[in-house]
Order: sequence, then structure tokens, then C-alpha cells
Amino acid sequence: MEDRSVLTRPAAGPDRTLRYGEDADQVIDLWHAGGPTVALVHGGFWRPEYDRTHLRPMANALREAGWNVAAIEYRREPGRPGPMLDDVRAALGALDPSVTVGHSAGGHLALCAAPPAAAVLALAPVADLRLAHRLNLDDGAVPDFLGGPPEDRADLDPVRLPARPGRVTIVHGTGDERVPAEVSESYAAAHPATSLVPVPGAGHFVLIDPESDAWPIVRRELAALVSS
Repeated sequence: MEDRSVLTRPAAGPDRTLRYGEDADQVIDLWHAGGPTVALVHGGFWRPEYDRTHLRPMANALREAGWNVAAIEYRREPGRPGPMLDDVRAALGALDPSVTVGHSAGGHLALCAAPPAAAVLALAPVADLRLAHRLNLDDGAVPDFLGGPPEDRADLDPVRLPARPGRVTIVHGTGDERVPAEVSESYAAAHPATSLVPVPGAGHFVLIDPESDAWPIVRRELAALVSS
């Protein structure tokens, strides 16, 4: 099985936490370094048991590299996708980041909810909901998220949305069994301006693990988007 130690690895907490709404989950953790701001949108197949804390190793590594980091939280209520998208839009609107980075389901949310002209770095994103549903990712994660099948929700399916005007880079491991690389390949085929960066043999969680062999690739692609 893939190493998931990054999900529970101890890491320093944020410098401060910003609230953007009244709900307990409407918060943003901030790490200050003085450089451009990078927003992180966590994954977890949109389920309530996963939150932003598992991105702390990644956030600290990016802060050490000189970037300001904002890890956003959002309401995660099965069958109610609207509040999730509203929260991500509100949090990103409050931040105006140089790049929005989303992992897994967070990549889906970033592709749907980042400001139109903003750059997005999507790491193993669930970027095609109909294909993800056919593959039965995480035992029905897509219909659990939507409250039904994805066929009638083109408005929430990145592959069926209009191409984003801002730059989009996708990094996806070819050995990913949680979200197979074909999901990102489908998005890139629908939106040819996308830069798709395969990582040979890499799994799902190494893309957010600063101790992994895949991390230099993630940092390189992020730096390219920040400087563009």
C-alpha cells in the first residue's frame, strides 16, 4: 500500500488563522514568509473526516521555500456541493493568491472555484466527475458529494466547464490508484491548453509530501506558475 505518513506527520501549525465566515470550518491557516501567496485546497474526496491539517508538512515546506501559504478550510457536507464551492470561492476571493494549489478533490474544487484568470496547480485532481463515477472512486465518492449521479451537474464538472483563461498545470502520478491518471488525461484532452505533467510510477499522496521523490517536480511547476 502507498505510504500515507504525510497525512499524520507532525508539522508546525500556522502563524495565525483567519476567519472568512461564521461556520467553524470557514477558516484559513496562514504561514508568513514574505513571498507570493500560494493557496492550498485540501482533498479527501469531499468527505467531512478529512481536513486541512494534513497539508501542514506541505505548507511548512513551501513557507521555507519563501512563499506565503494559506491553507483553506471549507464546509464538507455530503450531498450539498453548493456550500463547498461557495466557501472555496469566498476564501480564495479573500486571499487573491498568486497560485491556487489543489490536491485530489481539492484539485477539483480549485479548477471549479479559483478566480477565472488565476493560475491553478492541480495535483492528482478529480477533474472528470463522470469518469470518476464510472471508476467508483472511494466507493461512491462522486454521488456522495453531489447527492446524485454526475450526469446532470456539468456546472460542477471541470472537464465539462469552459477552459479556464488562467494557466492550468496538472501533476499526476502514473502509479496513482486513488485517482488514476486517466482522469487528468481526460481533462487535458478536453482543454488542450492544460500543461499535464506525468510523474512516472508516483502514487497519490507523494505529491503533497515534501520528503518524496516527486516533491521537486511539484515545486518546479509551482515556481513556474508563480513567476509567469
